Order: sequence, then C-alpha cells, then structure tokens
Amino acid sequence: MNNNNKFLLNTPELKKESQLLNLVENQTKFNLNNCEFSIYETHKAAFGVKLHFENIAFTAMLRGKKHMKLDKKTNYFDYFPGESVLVAPGETMVIDFPEADEAPTQCISLSLNPDFIEDSLNYLNYSLPKVDETSQWNIQLDEFFLFNNKSLASATNNIMRIAMDDNSQKDIMADFAIKELLIRLMQTQARSMVEKNIAKNKSRIGFAVDYIRKNLHQKLSIDSMAKLAYVSKSNFFKMFKDELGTSPNDFILQERISRAKELLAGQNSIKETAYQTGFSDTNYFTRVFKQLVGVTPKNYQTSTVFSARY
Repeated sequence: MNNNNKFLLNTPELKKESQLLNLVENQTKFNLNNCEFSIYETHKAAFGVKLHFENIAFTAMLRGKKHMKLDKKTNYFDYFPGESVLVAPGETMVIDFPEADEAPTQCISLSLNPDFIEDSLNYLNYSLPKVDETSQWNIQLDEFFLFNNKSLASATNNIMRIAMDDNSQKDIMADFAIKELLIRLMQTQARSMVEKNIAKNKSRIGFAVDYIRKNLHQKLSIDSMAKLAYVSKSNFFKMFKDELGTSPNDFILQERISRAKELLAGQNSIKETAYQTGFSDTNYFTRVFKQLVGVTPKNYQTSTVFSARY
C-alpha cells in the first residue's frame, strides 16, 4: 500500500504529566485473557530506551515520532502514526524520542498469547484452507513493518475500544477481536509482500497480481485470469479475499488508480493516463479517480507539480 494512503488510528487523550509515573514510555496496561494491551506515552526527549517483549507483539503508533530499531535485526528507522510494527518473541525495541519535548508520543502494544495464536491459525488452516495449496494462514515475522490499511486500522481500533471498556464480557469480545486482527494482519502482510514482488511467480496470487499490473492498459477478464491461474472463477475470488482482503475487481481498480497517480505525477495528460490505465471513457476515469483519491485528476496533477517545486 502506498504510504500516502495509510490510515490513522483513534487516539486516546494524553495523560497530564502529573498523572504519569514516568515521562518516558509511561505504560497504562489492560490485561485480557489472551492479550496484554498497553498504551505507552513519552513526554520528554530520550534516547536508547529499550522495550522488550517475551511474546509476539503487535504495536502501532498513535501520535508523535519515534526513531527506533529492533535490536540485532534492523537498522534505525522512523516510526509514525498510521504505521505498525510486529515484534517477534524475545525481541527488543531500541527507541529514540528526539521530539517528545514538543510533541509527546503515544503508541500501543498488544502482547499476544502464543497458544491462542497457534490455535487460531490451526483452525483457519484446517477449516478455511486457502485456495492456493502453496500458501497457508501464517504470520510472517520478517514482514514486520506495515502501513495501516482501512481494515487493519478498524480491527486495531476495535481491540483498543474493547480493552479500555468497562464490560464484564470484554474477554470474550476481545478473543473474537484478536482473531479478526490476526486475519487482517496476515492479509496486510500478504499485500505488502505482493507490492514488493516477494510473492511473484511463487504462488497463484503472485502470478495473478503480476499479470494484472502488466496489463492495466487493457480490459481484464476475471474468467481469463482464473483460467491462467488454474482455479475456478469462484476460487479466484476467494483467493483474493483470503490473501489480500479484497476482491479482484477492487484490487484491479486500486491498481489502475495507483498507476494513474504515477502517470499524472509524470505530467501525462489526463486522456493519455485514462487510456494507459484501461479506462476508455475519460469522464468515467475522472469520476472513479475522485471517488478513490478525493480530488480530480487535474487537481491531483496540479498539487503534485506544486509540491515538487516547493
């Protein structure tokens, strides 16, 4: 997913400094049966702060900026709202907070019960196996840095709401919410891997995505693509839903618009851009572009030219 399209999460109010036990990574913890949900706040600049997780943890930025690395695994990178990081069991975050004096940071972590994860994945693989026999429901620990899409953000917000709610049934609701989060996480990872061409030619979904991207300029038939991928039409739809969390038609449309943005930024005409991305009608292209991007192709092109100059 393009990082310009990442989705922000809901942000609880920051605590007053008088309410904090620590000004650096102050933890507010909510314990659930199969998850420890925490909100971390930092209100002053600090460097080299370590945060260790024994179990697999899903983290997400809510506000501010961190400069961090996963110890012994990555170099330093910036971590902003709209982004999530998956931390493998036993890993340690090493974090700098260079701007926290002026802009306090707030992030969340969900430390997940490994037995619950294993049971959930086993259920999916046994009861809802994927169409592509080369692929299973599995969390990719190496695909750890993600831009939040709408579905992942929604699932994360749901967990936050349940954990912070005063409800006697919150553990039951949280278990269902964690299962949804796991599915959305795996679909987001799959989409990220597809965008990086990691899955190219190694699976049916990789082949299908590669074929779509190479043929955006022409009409794409679901029936024909399903035959090329050696699956039925119904299984072709299921494959996209399982792997990427979207339908093939929606994926094609998103890819057409993504390519159109690149062409418009390169100063192609609107008519030529529509033609090269498979739209025979310029007016229809304009309507779809505005619906998905929020502005017309002309206004988008003007804004990219202005940004490039200034």
